[in-house]
Amino acid sequence: MHLGQLIYEAKKGSAAAQKCLFDEMADRMLVTCYRYVKNQEDAEELMLNGFFKFFRNLQAFTYEEDAALFGYVKKIMVNECLMFLRKKKVFTIVAETAAADISFEEEALNNLSADEILNLVVQLPVGYRTVFNLSIIEGYNHLEIAALMGISVGTSKSQLSKARGLLQKLITQKGIEYARQKTQ
Repeated sequence: MHLGQLIYEAKKGSAAAQKCLFDEMADRMLVTCYRYVKNQEDAEELMLNGFFKFFRNLQAFTYEEDAALFGYVKKIMVNECLMFLRKKKVFTIVAETAAADISFEEEALNNLSADEILNLVVQLPVGYRTVFNLSIIEGYNHLEIAALMGISVGTSKSQLSKARGLLQKLITQKGIEYARQKTQ
């Protein structure tokens, strides 16, 4: 069934349509939540909370196209994650000198799968990871990130730069480690 039709049915109260919508979007939204919170159980709980909010406010949503639906639900998930991180007070802004002056070996990236790269992103400190996700993956600009996180624009830019540097270091280390394992 088409997502637009499922939205229509779900608005009329169809539990089956809601389940189909959940099944269609759950995997993608779980990955989104996991990128922010690092813990599988927390990511699952946040995803469920996000879907609860989506379905509770479904009457206000107007379906236009599939991409808009996924974007709308993803925004709910991101906001759930940011609220969770704010409550836990884990938005520590880290000064990471280890990320400076890193040479990046492009070949290292070719040795890694998307899942391995996601796991490296999740290893970033919370502040780095959050700014990286909001900027690179979600497409927010630094002014928007600063407002969402309660930090300055300069801090957002700095955290993104440091996140990129540290991620490059992690990718290089992991890629070289992977290449060594393949040759042994």
